[in-house]
Amino acid sequence: MEPLIWIGAAISLAGLAGIVWSLFAVMRARRRLTDDAVLRARMREVLTVNLGALLLSVLGLMTIVVGVVLS
Repeated sequence: MEPLIWIGAAISLAGLAGIVWSLFAVMRARRRLTDDAVLRARMREVLTVNLGALLLSVLGLMTIVVGVVLS
C-alpha cells in the first residue's frame, strides 16, 4: 500500500499549496485594496479556495492514514 501513501502525500501537498496561496492572496489584497466592500468581496473569493484546499489536504491525510493502516 505504499503507492497509496505517496498519492495521499501528493494530495496533501497540493492542499497545502492552496492554503499558502490563499494566505498570500489575502496579504496582497489587504495591502492593495482600501475600499472595505471590495476587500470583503475578494476575501469571499479567497475563502472558497481556502476551504477547498483545506478539504483537499484533509483528504490527502486520510489517504495516508488508510495506506499506513493497510500496510
